[in-house]
Amino acid sequence: MQTTLIIIGTLVAAFVILNIYARVKMKNLPAVTDHKDILTLTEKNFQQQTKGKVVLVDFWAAWCGPCRMMSPILNDVSSELTGKNAVGKINIEEQKTLADKFKVRSIPTLILFDNGKEIKRFVGIKQKDFLLKEINSITI
Repeated sequence: MQTTLIIIGTLVAAFVILNIYARVKMKNLPAVTDHKDILTLTEKNFQQQTKGKVVLVDFWAAWCGPCRMMSPILNDVSSELTGKNAVGKINIEEQKTLADKFKVRSIPTLILFDNGKEIKRFVGIKQKDFLLKEINSITI
């Protein structure tokens, strides 16, 4: 009985330590500058920027570690897009109305829009190849 308690206590302590370590690592991630082609979307320009094209929109916040991990991936995606395809970003703290409008409840949330209408939604970190495949499936 005592051995079981020691093992369970050790596992719980290890889990807590790993959780704290992961949070510290994610908070200390350096900020990545957005690619020059990434659109900064607001309530005022959303309709105009998404009209007539396919746009992958990232709903993010500065304090969100996984959102920061997505930045280099979105930069890579943006650099490979051609034609009427684009990547946009919405800071949910600055654009609460848009976050509410699209019912964003967790971040990072990526929504794929075609001509301003939601087509697909992805929550969490996604890889470049997956995102490019999803964008290209709409434009083909």
